[in-house]
Amino acid sequence: MSESIVEILGLRKVYNGKNSVTAVDGIDLHVPAGLIYGLLGPNGAGKTTTISIATTRAIPTAGSVKIAGVDVVAHPALARRSIGVVPQFNTLDRSCTVAENIYFHCRYFGLTKTEATARTAQLLDQFRLSDRAAAYPQALSGGLAQRLQIARAIAHRPRVLFLDEPSAGLDPQSRIAMWEAVQGLRGEGITVVLTTHYMEEADELCDRLAIIDHGKILIEDTPAALKASIGGDKIYDLRMRGVRDSGILKRNLQTIEGVTRVEVIDGGLRVLARAKDGLLAKVVTMANEFGLRDLTTTEPSLETVFIRLTGRDLRE
Repeated sequence: MSESIVEILGLRKVYNGKNSVTAVDGIDLHVPAGLIYGLLGPNGAGKTTTISIATTRAIPTAGSVKIAGVDVVAHPALARRSIGVVPQFNTLDRSCTVAENIYFHCRYFGLTKTEATARTAQLLDQFRLSDRAAAYPQALSGGLAQRLQIARAIAHRPRVLFLDEPSAGLDPQSRIAMWEAVQGLRGEGITVVLTTHYMEEADELCDRLAIIDHGKILIEDTPAALKASIGGDKIYDLRMRGVRDSGILKRNLQTIEGVTRVEVIDGGLRVLARAKDGLLAKVVTMANEFGLRDLTTTEPSLETVFIRLTGRDLRE
């Protein structure tokens, strides 16, 4: 695994007030260079607070964050030279054109006029914004505005780009275009750390991800490994007319070759199984004898992993 470019150790953030709130509760995280790394969890899980501390916008209560070896609390200005940030909300300068938003960002980070002009032209072309160079941000669609925010954020060639809920509010077509823009950053050697509560986004974009809830990391791995940890290729949810003899049915289902686990769920049973010819027919035949009312078939997802860890829906 590559050297860690983002190192978070024992991170805590407590907001004191009438009712003290612990937003981040002892997070340890190591993000290897060159990856797209995701923090997946519901709203209020602590994702944005973690990003805010890592990007010097908030001070931790305890713990440390280093970006490319630089402590963000001890040396925030130096750390910011290695950081690009796209926050949840549109922060484009509405008094500047699309091109000027990028150009002045370049100048702020010390590029000469010639360098800033060349870098602006390059990014406008890279993010397919050249034809809107003279437009103002308020004239852009949500998807174009988000692409401009990403272009501006990497204008000074940071080593790490932080994206906080990058596809929030985007329509499906704009979301896919944004994903393509983010995936293209791999070729520039930029490490991307993003937060999201969209499972599809985490699965599509991330090389590795951490599932976070109540300020704690619950599990961390590749999306494929997290889904494989469920223990099956297929999930059959059996809704029964009654709960009588559910224990017997559960034991019987566990004897079917290919079934790896049977769990009690609200109104029935959940069967996890390896893909195998004829297995579904055997499950249905057996369940029919006990009053099968309905059956749904799905494949393991990051939502399944989250529910297994927390017992609740990821969108809560």
